[in-house]
Amino acid sequence: MFAGQVLALVGDNGAGKSTALKMLAGSLRPDAGSIALDGEHVRLAGPRAARALGIETVYQDLALADTLEVVQNVFSGRELTRHGFLRRVEMTKQTESLLEEFRVKIPSVFAQISSLSGGQRQGCAISRAVSGGSRVLLLDEPTAALGVAERRNVLELIKSLRDAGIGILIISHNLPDVFEVADRITVLRRGERVGTVPAGDVDAGDLVAMITGASGNAAAAGNS
Repeated sequence: MFAGQVLALVGDNGAGKSTALKMLAGSLRPDAGSIALDGEHVRLAGPRAARALGIETVYQDLALADTLEVVQNVFSGRELTRHGFLRRVEMTKQTESLLEEFRVKIPSVFAQISSLSGGQRQGCAISRAVSGGSRVLLLDEPTAALGVAERRNVLELIKSLRDAGIGILIISHNLPDVFEVADRITVLRRGERVGTVPAGDVDAGDLVAMITGASGNAAAAGNS
């Protein structure tokens, strides 16, 4: 994965996509191999250690607090304070600026999360993840269960984050979405990497062949 690029991780159910993501997020420890960031091997003792290195994760359940406002969710766990009091005005301004920068459209930063649509919630969850200056963003099925318009908004958000120089890893079963945002695609099968290919060098048929293990030139190319 490189800064300013999107790497898509695809494979059939049980291929190991979520396990790989959780290891990068610090939630699981790998049995073998290593993880490197900026060419340096790192040991992720847990999610907090990953965040300290600038690695943020947005899981499929989003982990948002439905009864809290958008601004409260964005700063959850890292509230700005002065002399023991919340710096609410500053948090509000930063949240509004962040959502405007990445074109996340919501009624108000004071709206409760429970009042927002699925796409708006996804936008808030992703904005929260990058608000602390993250360098790497891990996204687990970010467009799942979204309507056409909301999926479009989330894909545009991912492109904006890529253009801002953030390295993004996305897990998705939706191949059209993968081809729209990914620069490179890694295919997993039965816990092993089949190959990594530039998104422009393959089509959906090639990926399906690599995912299923079908013989042919596409599968062979994936091993290169």
